[in-house]
Amino acid sequence: MKKSIASIVIVGALSLGACRTVEDNRRDTADTRGRELTAGLVKREITKGMSGAAVAEALGSPNIVTKDSDERETWVYDKIATEASYSQSQSGMFLILGGFSNQSGAASTTQRTLTVVIKFDKNDKVESFTYHQSKF
Repeated sequence: MKKSIASIVIVGALSLGACRTVEDNRRDTADTRGRELTAGLVKREITKGMSGAAVAEALGSPNIVTKDSDERETWVYDKIATEASYSQSQSGMFLILGGFSNQSGAASTTQRTLTVVIKFDKNDKVESFTYHQSKF
């Protein structure tokens, strides 16, 4: 009997040490913006006169490639990202006739879009580029 009560007290003490706040959970659900196509990346990497190969190296493969009547290509990068995350923690200590329980959690949903249009001239060099970004 003494051994089982001691085990309950030790488990309860360990549970108290594992308490997490809502802010702890929010930090755990941080997004991954550093690894994706952004307007800043386009502004930094794309310049007029660069080749299609250099554009592909900087931004990856486009979603859409079209040619106009003069055989000039237009590349479109159309990215939509929805991030939904949830983090929850729970702790508690229950002794024979008393106890407590604590729960905390955080949820986050964000949607972002980025459309990049790159037009090439007849020599397959960047003639112009535009982009539109939104976040909601």
